[in-house]
Amino acid sequence: ASIIRDYLPSEYNYDVDSSVGRSVKQADYDDIDVIPVSDPNATTLAQRVTQYQAVLQLAAQSPQIYDMPELHKRMLGVLGIKDVDKLIPVTKQMEPRDPVSENMDLLVMKPVKAFIYQDHEAHIAVHMAAINDPILRQQMQQNPMAGQMMAASQAHINEHIAFLYRRKIEEQLGAPLPAPNTVLPEDFEVQISRLMAQAAQQLLAQNSQQAQMQQNMQAQQDPVVQMQQAELQLKAQREQREAAKDSAELQLKQQAQTQKVMLEQQRIASMERINNQNNQVKMIDKAAEIQRGQ
Repeated sequence: ASIIRDYLPSEYNYDVDSSVGRSVKQADYDDIDVIPVSDPNATTLAQRVTQYQAVLQLAAQSPQIYDMPELHKRMLGVLGIKDVDKLIPVTKQMEPRDPVSENMDLLVMKPVKAFIYQDHEAHIAVHMAAINDPILRQQMQQNPMAGQMMAASQAHINEHIAFLYRRKIEEQLGAPLPAPNTVLPEDFEVQISRLMAQAAQQLLAQNSQQAQMQQNMQAQQDPVVQMQQAELQLKAQREQREAAKDSAELQLKQQAQTQKVMLEQQRIASMERINNQNNQVKMIDKAAEIQRGQ
């Protein structure tokens, strides 16, 4: 409307009929206002908000693969919110905190960050103690944001676990690794990857052995497992006794069978001797009878 008014002539360029007007001049804009019936940016803004809402829904399903602070910053920017950096602090500018302070920040949904030089085992122990605390857990169940707090806590613990794993690999290598996200030369990256593979296998074997030892110790201390082991021992003893009994019975049966066979053989031999003796007596009697007849 402003452009049209500025470039219109000051007078009509033809004779004007009072009943019909076919053109306008600059002075006509002094009596009227041109008001748009719609904002051409409204549709674009609605589309952007819809798109970012869809992205936020996808990010809620797999938050580990998204940069959630950056995603929320862009959403606030689309909505026209100013001073976004004050609402969402930049993670890279955050200062290290002790584990208790980190737990306090997690409870009020403030961002936290792990740093490479921290005692990660101590941080993990403090965070896990807070998560497993029955009083805190009972109070958290009444909080509608409990799920998001738990997800943020677990994500932060995973940061410490990642740094701890890196430190374990360095201990296996006996040398520090390059700083995270450092762009390495190709040949150096290949060599260090091979060394990392060896260190990872050694760490896996060490952790597996340690986990097995802990599992055995826990099993020995578990009363249910102890009762099961006692039952297994009693069962094994019963099976041994039954096996010994069966073996003894089988041996007695074999001995009895052997004796029976021997007695039968002796009986047969005795019968044969008697038959032989009878035959001899008959032969002698017959010879004597023949002799008498002669």
